[in-house]
Amino acid sequence: MGMRTRVKFCGITRREDAIHAARLGADAIGLVFYPKSPRAVSPQQACQIVRGLPPFVTVVGLFVNAAARYLHQVLDRVPIDILQFHGEESPEECNRYGRPYVKAIRMAEGVDLLGLEQAYGSASALLLDTYQIGVAGGTGQVFDWSRVPEGLSKGIILAGGLTPENVAQAVMKVRPYAVDVSGGVEQNKGVKDAAKMAAFMRGVDSVN
Repeated sequence: MGMRTRVKFCGITRREDAIHAARLGADAIGLVFYPKSPRAVSPQQACQIVRGLPPFVTVVGLFVNAAARYLHQVLDRVPIDILQFHGEESPEECNRYGRPYVKAIRMAEGVDLLGLEQAYGSASALLLDTYQIGVAGGTGQVFDWSRVPEGLSKGIILAGGLTPENVAQAVMKVRPYAVDVSGGVEQNKGVKDAAKMAAFMRGVDSVN
Protein backbone atom coordinates (compact mmCIF):
# COMPACT_ATOMS: atom_id res chain seq x y z
CA MET A 1 0.00 0.00 0.00
CA GLY A 2 1.45 3.34 -1.06
CA MET A 3 1.44 6.41 1.08
CA ARG A 4 -1.80 8.39 1.09
CA THR A 5 -1.68 11.55 -1.02
CA ARG A 6 -1.91 14.61 1.23
CA VAL A 7 -4.33 17.43 0.39
CA LYS A 8 -3.93 21.17 0.86
CA PHE A 9 -6.75 23.64 0.24
CA CYS A 10 -5.10 26.97 -0.54
CA GLY A 11 -6.36 30.54 -0.70
CA ILE A 12 -8.70 30.16 2.27
CA THR A 13 -10.27 33.49 3.24
CA ARG A 14 -13.17 32.37 5.48
CA ARG A 15 -13.08 30.56 8.80
CA GLU A 16 -15.97 28.27 7.80
CA ASP A 17 -13.99 27.08 4.76
CA ALA A 18 -11.00 26.24 6.97
CA ILE A 19 -13.20 24.28 9.40
CA HIS A 20 -14.91 22.49 6.50
CA ALA A 21 -11.53 21.57 4.99
CA ALA A 22 -10.50 20.04 8.32
CA ARG A 23 -13.78 18.13 8.63
CA LEU A 24 -13.25 16.66 5.17
CA GLY A 25 -9.84 15.38 6.23
CA ALA A 26 -7.61 17.95 4.55
CA ASP A 27 -4.02 17.85 5.76
CA ALA A 28 -3.31 21.55 5.31
CA ILE A 29 -4.86 24.90 4.58
CA GLY A 30 -3.07 27.72 2.79
CA LEU A 31 -3.28 31.42 3.65
CA VAL A 32 -2.12 33.90 1.01
CA PHE A 33 -0.07 36.84 2.32
CA TYR A 34 0.40 38.45 -1.08
CA PRO A 35 -1.53 41.73 -1.36
CA LYS A 36 -1.92 41.46 -5.15
CA SER A 37 -3.78 38.16 -4.90
CA PRO A 38 -7.60 38.15 -4.95
CA ARG A 39 -7.29 35.61 -2.11
CA ALA A 40 -5.01 37.72 0.09
CA VAL A 41 -5.65 37.89 3.84
CA SER A 42 -4.30 40.24 6.49
CA PRO A 43 -2.60 38.83 9.61
CA GLN A 44 -5.72 39.80 11.56
CA GLN A 45 -8.02 37.90 9.16
CA ALA A 46 -5.62 34.94 9.17
CA CYS A 47 -5.82 34.68 12.97
CA GLN A 48 -9.63 34.58 12.76
CA ILE A 49 -9.52 31.89 10.05
CA VAL A 50 -7.25 29.50 11.97
CA ARG A 51 -8.97 30.01 15.30
CA GLY A 52 -10.71 26.79 16.26
CA LEU A 53 -8.92 24.61 13.73
CA PRO A 54 -8.55 21.10 15.12
CA PRO A 55 -5.06 19.72 15.80
CA PHE A 56 -2.97 18.12 13.05
CA VAL A 57 -4.14 20.47 10.32
CA THR A 58 -1.06 22.25 9.02
CA VAL A 59 -1.30 26.00 8.44
CA VAL A 60 0.75 27.14 5.45
CA GLY A 61 1.57 30.80 4.83
CA LEU A 62 2.16 31.74 1.19
CA PHE A 63 4.47 34.63 0.32
CA VAL A 64 5.70 36.11 -2.97
CA ASN A 65 9.00 38.02 -2.80
CA ALA A 66 7.92 39.44 0.55
CA ALA A 67 10.06 41.86 2.54
CA ALA A 68 11.64 40.19 5.57
CA ARG A 69 10.04 42.74 7.86
CA TYR A 70 6.56 41.89 6.61
CA LEU A 71 7.21 38.17 6.89
CA HIS A 72 8.39 38.52 10.49
CA GLN A 73 5.30 40.61 11.30
CA VAL A 74 3.05 37.84 10.01
CA LEU A 75 5.00 35.11 11.82
CA ASP A 76 4.79 37.08 15.08
CA ARG A 77 1.01 37.21 14.87
CA VAL A 78 -0.23 34.13 13.00
CA PRO A 79 0.42 30.52 14.04
CA ILE A 80 1.99 29.35 10.77
CA ASP A 81 3.57 25.89 10.54
CA ILE A 82 5.13 25.99 7.08
CA LEU A 83 6.19 28.81 4.76
CA GLN A 84 5.47 28.57 1.05
CA PHE A 85 7.59 30.77 -1.19
CA HIS A 86 6.12 31.56 -4.61
CA GLY A 87 8.51 34.16 -5.94
CA GLU A 88 12.18 34.33 -6.85
CA GLU A 89 13.33 33.76 -3.26
CA SER A 90 16.85 32.35 -3.02
CA PRO A 91 17.56 29.30 -0.85
CA GLU A 92 19.23 31.69 1.64
CA GLU A 93 16.09 33.83 1.81
CA CYS A 94 13.89 30.76 2.32
CA ASN A 95 16.14 29.55 5.14
CA ARG A 96 16.42 32.74 7.12
CA TYR A 97 13.17 32.36 9.08
CA GLY A 98 14.05 29.08 10.75
CA ARG A 99 10.78 27.46 9.66
CA PRO A 100 10.13 24.48 7.42
CA TYR A 101 9.38 25.72 3.92
CA VAL A 102 8.09 24.66 0.53
CA LYS A 103 9.47 26.27 -2.63
CA ALA A 104 7.08 26.73 -5.52
CA ILE A 105 8.55 26.10 -8.97
CA ARG A 106 6.71 27.37 -12.02
CA MET A 107 7.00 24.77 -14.75
CA ALA A 108 8.41 27.01 -17.49
CA GLU A 109 10.00 25.46 -20.58
CA GLY A 110 13.37 23.91 -19.78
CA VAL A 111 13.08 24.20 -16.02
CA ASP A 112 15.72 21.99 -14.36
CA LEU A 113 13.87 20.37 -11.48
CA LEU A 114 16.72 18.09 -10.46
CA GLY A 115 19.03 21.12 -10.27
CA LEU A 116 16.47 23.15 -8.33
CA GLU A 117 15.93 20.26 -5.94
CA GLN A 118 19.64 20.40 -5.13
CA ALA A 119 19.69 24.19 -4.85
CA TYR A 120 16.72 24.14 -2.46
CA GLY A 121 18.06 21.14 -0.56
CA SER A 122 16.70 22.52 2.71
CA ALA A 123 13.11 22.69 1.42
CA SER A 124 10.57 20.24 2.84
CA ALA A 125 9.18 19.79 -0.66
CA LEU A 126 8.94 21.44 -4.06
CA LEU A 127 5.54 22.63 -5.22
CA LEU A 128 5.08 22.44 -8.98
CA ASP A 129 2.79 25.05 -10.46
CA THR A 130 1.81 26.10 -13.96
CA TYR A 131 3.97 28.75 -15.59
CA GLN A 132 2.22 31.78 -17.02
CA ILE A 133 4.13 34.94 -17.87
CA GLY A 134 3.68 37.60 -15.23
CA VAL A 135 1.53 35.45 -12.94
CA ALA A 136 2.95 34.20 -9.63
CA GLY A 137 0.51 31.30 -9.42
CA GLY A 138 -3.19 30.54 -9.25
CA THR A 139 -3.44 30.41 -13.05
CA GLY A 140 -6.15 27.75 -13.05
CA GLN A 141 -4.28 25.97 -15.84
CA VAL A 142 -2.70 22.52 -15.72
CA PHE A 143 0.80 21.86 -17.03
CA ASP A 144 1.96 18.72 -18.83
CA TRP A 145 2.35 16.27 -15.95
CA SER A 146 4.66 14.04 -17.99
CA ARG A 147 7.33 16.75 -17.58
CA VAL A 148 7.88 15.81 -13.94
CA PRO A 149 11.14 13.83 -14.04
CA GLU A 150 11.68 10.48 -12.38
CA GLY A 151 14.26 10.40 -9.64
CA LEU A 152 13.29 13.43 -7.59
CA SER A 153 14.14 12.56 -4.01
CA LYS A 154 11.94 15.19 -2.39
CA GLY A 155 8.23 15.05 -2.08
CA ILE A 156 6.40 16.80 -4.89
CA ILE A 157 3.35 18.91 -4.19
CA LEU A 158 1.33 19.10 -7.38
CA ALA A 159 -0.57 22.34 -8.03
CA GLY A 160 -1.89 24.17 -11.06
CA GLY A 161 -5.42 23.79 -12.38
CA LEU A 162 -6.45 20.80 -10.27
CA THR A 163 -10.19 20.15 -9.99
CA PRO A 164 -12.48 17.43 -8.61
CA GLU A 165 -12.68 16.14 -12.19
CA ASN A 166 -8.95 15.77 -12.93
CA VAL A 167 -7.32 15.16 -9.55
CA ALA A 168 -7.57 11.34 -9.61
CA GLN A 169 -5.85 11.29 -13.00
CA ALA A 170 -3.18 13.70 -11.74
CA VAL A 171 -2.44 11.55 -8.69
CA MET A 172 -2.20 8.39 -10.82
CA LYS A 173 0.14 9.99 -13.30
CA VAL A 174 2.47 12.00 -11.03
CA ARG A 175 2.13 10.09 -7.72
CA PRO A 176 2.83 13.30 -5.79
CA TYR A 177 3.33 13.50 -2.06
CA ALA A 178 0.48 16.03 -1.98
CA VAL A 179 -1.95 17.94 -4.17
CA ASP A 180 -2.74 21.63 -3.73
CA VAL A 181 -6.00 23.18 -4.93
CA SER A 182 -7.42 26.68 -4.78
CA GLY A 183 -9.51 27.87 -7.74
CA GLY A 184 -10.72 24.36 -8.61
CA VAL A 185 -12.92 24.20 -5.50
CA GLU A 186 -14.26 27.76 -5.43
CA GLN A 187 -17.60 29.48 -5.98
CA ASN A 188 -15.66 32.67 -6.63
CA LYS A 189 -12.17 33.86 -5.74
CA GLY A 190 -11.44 33.15 -2.10
CA VAL A 191 -14.85 31.60 -1.41
CA LYS A 192 -14.72 27.82 -1.36
CA ASP A 193 -17.55 25.57 -2.50
CA ALA A 194 -18.29 22.88 0.11
CA ALA A 195 -19.56 20.34 -2.45
CA LYS A 196 -16.52 20.84 -4.70
CA MET A 197 -14.18 20.45 -1.74
CA ALA A 198 -15.85 17.16 -0.83
CA ALA A 199 -15.72 15.98 -4.45
CA PHE A 200 -12.01 16.85 -4.62
CA MET A 201 -11.31 14.74 -1.52
CA ARG A 202 -13.27 11.84 -3.04
CA GLY A 203 -11.21 12.14 -6.21
CA VAL A 204 -7.97 11.87 -4.24
CA ASP A 205 -9.29 9.03 -2.07
CA SER A 206 -10.40 7.05 -5.11
CA VAL A 207 -6.74 6.58 -6.05
CA ASN A 208 -5.19 6.14 -2.62
